[in-house]
Amino acid sequence: MSLRQRLAEVCQDRETVVTVGVFDGVHQGHRHLLNRVIDLAGTAAVPAVISFSNSPATVLRPGTKVHYLTTPEQRADLLRKAGIQLVVPLEFTSELSQVAARDFAGLLVEFLKMRGLVMGPDTALGRNREGNFDQLTALGRELGFWVEIVDPLSEQGQPIKSRNIREAVSKGDIDVCNRLLGRNFSLEGTVVVGNRRGRELGFPTANVDCPRDLMLPGDAIYATWAYVDGERHRSATSIGVRPTFGLTERVVEVHLLDFSGDLYGKRMQVEFVAKLRDQETFQGLEELVAQIQRDVEQAERTLAEAK
Repeated sequence: MSLRQRLAEVCQDRETVVTVGVFDGVHQGHRHLLNRVIDLAGTAAVPAVISFSNSPATVLRPGTKVHYLTTPEQRADLLRKAGIQLVVPLEFTSELSQVAARDFAGLLVEFLKMRGLVMGPDTALGRNREGNFDQLTALGRELGFWVEIVDPLSEQGQPIKSRNIREAVSKGDIDVCNRLLGRNFSLEGTVVVGNRRGRELGFPTANVDCPRDLMLPGDAIYATWAYVDGERHRSATSIGVRPTFGLTERVVEVHLLDFSGDLYGKRMQVEFVAKLRDQETFQGLEELVAQIQRDVEQAERTLAEAK
């Protein structure tokens, strides 16, 4: 679907103030910019986001692999919860990468009635990133919109960016990750049949099959909340290859502390509260079971404090 066709589907009767980007994670830095969009829109215009469902790098640099903090669906939901009234998910394609800045801006004016464009300092639109602040400002005078740049939100002198949060997630640094996100990091997937080792050990787990391009926290044991059928459950989650059993496939295993029943085929969201410990290799099952019991008790204490 072309950019013209996609925007024609969401054609607006009211004027909009627009920002464009991936917005992976919809973190504190993103919300800093989104709040400015909302303020500038006021009551006279609609705050709007064009959100790329994939990173442009995957198209501009073929072979580039990106692990995302959020699925496109989670992203759209978080954007709406942040106060954005119009969210337009858009796949970044090779065709889109060749759209000139003038044409891109012109289509936003034509279909979204864009009266204002809000950008981060490193944002550029159009082919070869030609649509920088100066060019877009000149286009705005011609096409009837204004442009504003919003300085990034920083922590400890460093801009808050998705790549910094991905690094924290990969290390299992949930405290830093959650602070930069402004919320608990979460995964979502379908519960599938595992090898039932947890059940054999007395701690049944739900194996959550997550999208392959979703970022997984580093191998460790975590205190988590698990959401199933709209209900929240205390849980302890293991991510890793289960070294005691000599396995190699990374899995997400969730032990619900206050639930018993069949979860197969259900959607589960896992929200990470704190890291409890790194993955370890144990000498035998007795030692492993004793440690799992300690993990469960620590998870209970951690979640009780988190309330």
